[in-house]
Amino acid sequence: MHKFDLDLKNISKIEGHTHMSIRAVDGKVVECKLKISENKRFFTEAVVGLPFNRVPMTMSRICGTCSSAHVLCSLEAIEKGFEVKVTEQTSRLRNLLINASHLRDHAMHLYFFVLPDVFGVDSVLDFGEKYHKWIHYGLDVKAAGNYLATIVGGRAVHPPNAVVGGFSDFPSKEEVAEAVKKLSDVRKDVVELIDLLYKRRREWVFNRKTNYVGMVNDNYSFLEGKIRTAMGSEVEEKDFAEHLERVVLPYSHASAFEFESKEYLVGALARMNVNKDKLNAWTVKDAEKTLGVFPSVNVFDNNLAQAIEMLSIIDNCVEILRKPIVAEKLVEVAPKKSVGIGVVEAPRGTLYYRLDFSDKGIVTFADLCIPTQQNIIHMENSIAAYVELLLAKGLDKKKISFEVEKMIRAYDPCMSCAAHFLEVDWE
Repeated sequence: MHKFDLDLKNISKIEGHTHMSIRAVDGKVVECKLKISENKRFFTEAVVGLPFNRVPMTMSRICGTCSSAHVLCSLEAIEKGFEVKVTEQTSRLRNLLINASHLRDHAMHLYFFVLPDVFGVDSVLDFGEKYHKWIHYGLDVKAAGNYLATIVGGRAVHPPNAVVGGFSDFPSKEEVAEAVKKLSDVRKDVVELIDLLYKRRREWVFNRKTNYVGMVNDNYSFLEGKIRTAMGSEVEEKDFAEHLERVVLPYSHASAFEFESKEYLVGALARMNVNKDKLNAWTVKDAEKTLGVFPSVNVFDNNLAQAIEMLSIIDNCVEILRKPIVAEKLVEVAPKKSVGIGVVEAPRGTLYYRLDFSDKGIVTFADLCIPTQQNIIHMENSIAAYVELLLAKGLDKKKISFEVEKMIRAYDPCMSCAAHFLEVDWE
């Protein structure tokens, strides 16, 4: 009997902390566990008893990386619960804010976490003169996203300007012009990244059929739409939770989810698979050859999907910023006893919020479903199958370790968000 054991501690170049243990016997994986080790932080308990207007900034602290998505998802839940209709300009500004979040987040992942694997080095510190330009590209793209988030949201993370009923402050014409310039300047760099990842994808292949779940709409927006699966079914945002089942993982600080009792995948790859036909026309023009890859069942194509999304974000934002932005009053809010549902596409996939309110607008219950939680079972099963393939090829433990970490990074998990909750009986 031949045994293979692999324990990965503090996996690098991802958001947050996690470990992984893999056990195989005679080439078959018998255990594959992703052990998220981030501390639980009680956020769903912490907001109970708070007035509605304090919820968005509280929930943004779940994660600095994904803070805008948590703010916007909680705002959607509050406003739908109270039947608040925001202005068209507010919708545009919120689209800018979540696009800015995706842009800087994808840039961090691709330029600083993935490209070292692409170039065969340990980190960006080892790029040397040959690859030095990619560091500048990554910093410039992140800077463009951060600037856009700052002028719209008030700062790059935990945006205070996005509030219930609208925005508390607005960018000036000069700031808008500067944002357009910054976005336009980095566009060619993103196109070059897409071409690089497209050429290298033939070396990064692990095909595995699964169900993909993501938001669909008419403009590849991350804020509003229906939830579509690769199987062809569609679900209204308010009904999303009815199809989800929580799975307790006793070895992890995060629970997992199944969709209709089966594993599934959310994130850029899923979104590209179910909604690529609605990408910006300028994006399609410059990424046409790469779009032929999708729909894809290659796990590693999540990287390419994120790169294409960055281009689409730039093109969408430049179009939105061409429309005038003026100061306007907040829409009036009348709290009532209600249940509000918010669903947005965070950088790593579909984010779900449920908030229950008293007639005074006080939170009485909160529940969240985080993208990384939804991908955990898919990650474990894919890695198990991938390890079996690598063992069959005769790779040694060092090479298998690298390939496993590379696949984990391809999923771009956010362990901080995944370990957000814990139900506690204080008696």
